[in-house]
Amino acid sequence: MLKGKVAVVTGSTSGIGLGVARALAAKGADIMLNGFGDPAEIEKIKTGIASEFGVRTAYSGADLSKPAETKGLIEAATSELGKVDILVNNAGIQVVSPVQDFPDDKWELVLSINLSAAFYAIKAVVPQMQARNWGRIINIASVHGLVASVNKAAYVSAKHGLVGLTKVVALENAETGVTCNAICPGWVLTPLVQKQIDAWAERESISNEEAGRRLLTEKQPSKQFVTPAQLGELAVFMCSDAASQLRGAAINMDGGWYAQ
Repeated sequence: MLKGKVAVVTGSTSGIGLGVARALAAKGADIMLNGFGDPAEIEKIKTGIASEFGVRTAYSGADLSKPAETKGLIEAATSELGKVDILVNNAGIQVVSPVQDFPDDKWELVLSINLSAAFYAIKAVVPQMQARNWGRIINIASVHGLVASVNKAAYVSAKHGLVGLTKVVALENAETGVTCNAICPGWVLTPLVQKQIDAWAERESISNEEAGRRLLTEKQPSKQFVTPAQLGELAVFMCSDAASQLRGAAINMDGGWYAQ
């Protein structure tokens, strides 16, 4: 389905991004990975995807808090893999604090990675997508792009902004073959969420298993984590011809969180 297409997936060395990268590769897309981590482990992931799915893979350690490096990521993918047909803006970080105590530098960092990086990557890639009259831009937002939670001012602001950016890019390309949509996950058991579970367990002096259960019970009616593989399959659909008129959508996969 995606053979001959090239996908850039930010934050794809673990968690949701890796799940999306694997799902796209399974359909034949060549993959540019991006993210931080142990170099040996990243090389293992890169070669593993190439071997398992028979696709080309590359890796960039671009720091997406820096606009020049975000632009460089698109340039590197174009240089190494020939073009960029699919852009998945997934990289994200979380900082939790009440507004009055929120560190200024952490606010700027969350916004730069969770929102501005998506803008700069889209800006860099849209011209070549428009030239070929085909492209898929998928922004991994969050249910927090649709609702709010306490102590997450920067994250919620960035994710709401990402949903808004999705709609603008979709409208600007509405008469082209370039689409832009957002996926809004609820709780996914990623390293980012695991840190919140660990903090909850420590704060309440309970087991990690109990902390995870409470986390789900508080927000997610299904009481089950969404999986990276499930999100990857939704991304695959968004890249399909069947989704060619899906434009500016923010689709939540959240175990019923937003339905409450």
